[in-house]
Amino acid sequence: MRGVIFDGKQVRVVADLEVREPGPGEVRVAISAAGLCHSDLSVVDGTIPFPVPVVLGHEGAGVVETVGVGVTHVAPGDHVALSTLANCGTCAECDRGRPTMCRRAIGRPGRPFRHGGSPVHQFASNSAFAERTVVKAVQAVPIPDDVPPTSAALIGCGVLTGVGAVLNRARVDRGDSVLVIGTGGIGLNVLQGARLAGAGRIVAVDANPAKEEAARRFGATEFLTSAEGVRDLLPTGVDHAFECVGRVELIRQAIDALDRHGQAVLLGVPPAAAEASFRVSSLYLDKSILGCRYGSSRPQRDIALYAELYCQGRLLLDELVTRTYPVEDFEKAAADAEAGRVARAVLTF
Repeated sequence: MRGVIFDGKQVRVVADLEVREPGPGEVRVAISAAGLCHSDLSVVDGTIPFPVPVVLGHEGAGVVETVGVGVTHVAPGDHVALSTLANCGTCAECDRGRPTMCRRAIGRPGRPFRHGGSPVHQFASNSAFAERTVVKAVQAVPIPDDVPPTSAALIGCGVLTGVGAVLNRARVDRGDSVLVIGTGGIGLNVLQGARLAGAGRIVAVDANPAKEEAARRFGATEFLTSAEGVRDLLPTGVDHAFECVGRVELIRQAIDALDRHGQAVLLGVPPAAAEASFRVSSLYLDKSILGCRYGSSRPQRDIALYAELYCQGRLLLDELVTRTYPVEDFEKAAADAEAGRVARAVLTF
């Protein structure tokens, strides 16, 4: 079968990748479509350290092919969107409804694939850039059959992260003011999360003025090409600022834009050793800096909710898909994503 492998030096699209049968509590899924997220590219450029060789991809949707012993919530033929959260379901964090904090779901890559007779790692417990993948049952979430796979694929990362950061982590309330720095795939979902939450003023910031139209479509009430203009619009600052790029100078701008009791939510991924600075006194008056992993999501609940909101016409998914590419054109898709020519590139099988 076809798949995208990174061996530590180069990315290759191979045709002879193999994946094992599902074990107890596992599901094998035939991937229909997979979004190309910046995190995949961050593995290639070294921003996210990961063992190699590895099958890339972590934002996918497809059809259940086979299930292992004990799996009852999905069956062969079911359409599913995949999450990256292979949480155990039994630890204290899972029991508290915080599966993103499950320690068994972090940093323990499996190797269900083989290529050339050697085992290959799975990225983010998912590896959606393969015709078939094996995931834990908890990662496969049933969705309506009429949700197009190219749109459904995006729920499992970009939508969960962006919309979830607004609804689950920041808990934006009606009438709140929101600043979103960076309007790529994550930023657009933060914008529509703020719209769903009923935010009053939603200010999008992106250095590329061509992104204004999309930002406004997803929920922005104002658009700026620099965060320096935020105080002109909201002199006292904003209630919530989301940094969606991963640059330390933009993190500082997010913090500096806060009003009293405001909170800055960090979603962008800078290099692992990056350090940010800010004036300590700027956090007095109950201001906060919040990290956020995977939108603080509960995927079995949230993916199903977002699919339903899409079916109701309240959540934009089709509009996120700038262009689709056959998996063989991965290099072209990656180049377009790096150059900012697409909000989301989607690979198809």
